[in-house]
Amino acid sequence: MFEFHNVQQNTDAWELLRVGKITNSHAPTFMANFGKPFGDPAKDYALRIALEQLNGRKSINAGFSNSQMERGHEQEPIARMIYERETFSKIDNGGFFCWGWHGDSPDGLVGKKGAVEVKSVIEKVHYATIQRGSFDPAYKWQLIGHLDCCDREWVDYVSYCADFPEGLQLFVDRLHREDYSEEIRMLRERRLELRALVAQIKSNVLLGAGVPAAAPAPAPKAAPSPIPETIDF
Repeated sequence: MFEFHNVQQNTDAWELLRVGKITNSHAPTFMANFGKPFGDPAKDYALRIALEQLNGRKSINAGFSNSQMERGHEQEPIARMIYERETFSKIDNGGFFCWGWHGDSPDGLVGKKGAVEVKSVIEKVHYATIQRGSFDPAYKWQLIGHLDCCDREWVDYVSYCADFPEGLQLFVDRLHREDYSEEIRMLRERRLELRALVAQIKSNVLLGAGVPAAAPAPAPKAAPSPIPETIDF
């Protein structure tokens, strides 16, 4: 069962809730090479989570930002406003959905059934999304994570580019949870494997043996039911 924290993203309170937890914003990293041993980026992420759990604080190397990311944060309110106007809906705070050892923060919640993930992107990325007619594959597992962890029936992927003509600046693609049962099962399985790797790294650090190069021990199997029952909170 999850606990919902109605906190604003990128605040100290939000950062504190995420310390030592596997989050869906990193799902593209640990879902890479599914069915095979974790690659170096996923191992690095597992090490960071292990050290956060041992230290009880956010890693000093956890934050990363560039000009595109900063522009995205600046333009996100505009994208949200256009989305609300075009869909006749209101976006509420996404907060943080805490599942104990892992969690999720969608950009916003829509009513009782929906969530949104807003991406302010450069011209070629927005153009490619429009041509494809669906969400950017780079964010697939983050979107699947929202469907898995937020107790919502659907999530809208929102692509925004201010350089496009008015009326074409926003592209919305809706993913329904019922259509992604297998992907949710895969995500849960891989998340458990990552949890096992984090535990193995913590053990090695405490024993002074360093980070193991071998593949992690097999993780327990995910729950048979791929879709959670609706949870009241």
